[in-house]
Amino acid sequence: METTKTRVLLAEDDDSLGMLMKDFLLAKGFEVELCVNGKKAFDTFSKKDFDLCILDVMMPEKDGFTVAKEIRMVNKHIPIIFLTAKSMKEDIIEGFNKGADDYITKPFNTEELLVRMQAVMRRIQPANKDADEFQVGLYHFNYKNQSLEFKGNNQKLTTKEAELLKLLCVNQNDVLDRNFALKAIWHTDSYFSSRSMDVYVTKLRKFLKEDPKVQIINIHGKGFKLYVEKV
Repeated sequence: METTKTRVLLAEDDDSLGMLMKDFLLAKGFEVELCVNGKKAFDTFSKKDFDLCILDVMMPEKDGFTVAKEIRMVNKHIPIIFLTAKSMKEDIIEGFNKGADDYITKPFNTEELLVRMQAVMRRIQPANKDADEFQVGLYHFNYKNQSLEFKGNNQKLTTKEAELLKLLCVNQNDVLDRNFALKAIWHTDSYFSSRSMDVYVTKLRKFLKEDPKVQIINIHGKGFKLYVEKV
């Protein structure tokens, strides 16, 4: 039986260090996507599935803290390790406040990085196990299967319907920023993409209408909220 490789998003603007880390992790059996700036890192994260993120803090276009914040809006469970040349206490605190699972100060030994990666993956494995399955009131949503089940009846979802519903579920009872959702799913916040998203929201409301305790609410000027009434 073939073992699924751990998929790593590596964001490092130093070409030499980035290639060194990528080659090391490939040799250790990981799949690695190397990005040289923060914007490219989040764009890549939005388009592909990853199991772990390694983000340099000081990067052009978007710093690692900003990228981590955006990633956490999409996926609250994926582990994030920061790389930085800084060692100030304030930077370490900020890193953990932005959702870091670990923090390594440059220069570091690649074997140390490997050990820390393995430790982080062990810690988050129970929480991440069902990250693609959500209970929404009386509905059960399976993101990977793109299915929404209600009392034994299965509604098959399109890819964009599933992606939008997952973002809403991850932010359940919180506001999902409209522009963020557009860029994460459509990769643009153009007028036509915005209208397209409104159509998909209407479709999801129709699919969820059987449970009166579940609503997708428009938050004027901000976005949407998947509101699930507590029982």
